[in-house]
Amino acid sequence: MGHSVLVVPVPALEPFVRSRWAHYEPAWVSADPAFTHAHVTALAPWREAPDPQALATVARVAAATPAFGFALTGVEAFPDGTIHTPPEPAAPFAELTARLWAAFPDCPPYAGEFADVVPHLTLDRASTGVDVDSVRVGLGATLPAACVAEALEWHWYDEGDCHVRARWPFA
Repeated sequence: MGHSVLVVPVPALEPFVRSRWAHYEPAWVSADPAFTHAHVTALAPWREAPDPQALATVARVAAATPAFGFALTGVEAFPDGTIHTPPEPAAPFAELTARLWAAFPDCPPYAGEFADVVPHLTLDRASTGVDVDSVRVGLGATLPAACVAEALEWHWYDEGDCHVRARWPFA
């Protein structure tokens, strides 16, 4: 069964992240040219079938969010083995998540699994032969990356059917 996610796309890291999806889960690689596998999650899970009022609420949150610059410079790992790059600064992402959660209290970030939500862009997962150092090497000159958060997107994830359902530009 699919799931719904609100994300900030990060096209600068799309070639690397898409290649990791293709390596691990090729059926989850999107054929939608607008879909960006590389993203910072704003709110997940989100509603599977939001009504027009919910969509309008997301549009208002996005319209009230100024576009902002951020950098991706380091590679780190969470205790669960998720290898990621944290955006710098993280505050605009954290604030966006807080505003979306306030608007949708029935959708706690990561289903309430984590007490502290840390903005990040997932790069890979630690396993035999895959660690922070190997990912750093694999990224090559991709990092550091200077990026601009320009929009919020609603992504649908389902095996064989990952696609963008809506896009709302930031102010």
